[in-house]
Amino acid sequence: MKYALEVITREHCFSGFLRLVRYRLRHSLFAGGWGPIIERERIEYLNSAAAILYDATRDQIVMVEQFRIGALEHGRGAWTLEPVGGVLRAGEDASEVVRREAMEEAGCEVLDLEPIGTYHVSPGTSADRVRLFCGRVDAALAGGIHGLREEGEDTRVTVIDTEQAMKELYAGRINTSVAVIAIQWLVMNRARLQVKWNHWSDTEFLSIRGLESK
Repeated sequence: MKYALEVITREHCFSGFLRLVRYRLRHSLFAGGWGPIIERERIEYLNSAAAILYDATRDQIVMVEQFRIGALEHGRGAWTLEPVGGVLRAGEDASEVVRREAMEEAGCEVLDLEPIGTYHVSPGTSADRVRLFCGRVDAALAGGIHGLREEGEDTRVTVIDTEQAMKELYAGRINTSVAVIAIQWLVMNRARLQVKWNHWSDTEFLSIRGLESK
């Protein structure tokens, strides 16, 4: 198949905290040729970066609780438990954004940073993409209420054991896409990060966990 599209018009419908644009376009079909002209509204770029903060020594995750308008109808569920993160400003590097947001939202210095990946949040309606990382922190220093008042931020730090975080996925308090993706990645890379960030050898790691072969 030849992937092709033609944007015919762009109409700016609204500009506030978000920016909405209506597109008239057509695109190529899997069976060949062109499809009909369609109209679609899209929330324009609000690209962001986020990081799951992990203490590999204590095997704990640092997350923040904050109000989210998208979950307005869900009562207490409107206060979600998420990784730290923020919007990328023009010319900003994603890694610097998460380091800054870790300090602003959780009072944590990121000691090391590992990229997880980039994903579309909701490509059916939005151009938003998240650049996701895992950051090494000292969870013993995490806590309190943070956020920039002038930006309407009010974030409360929660330190949670990794095992408990895994239990909270889907059925519990951890139910946003950025949190689910980040914790699932952490589960798959947990042992490697504990070796890397604690400067243990594989043998030392197995011994500490009581998993050495007999």
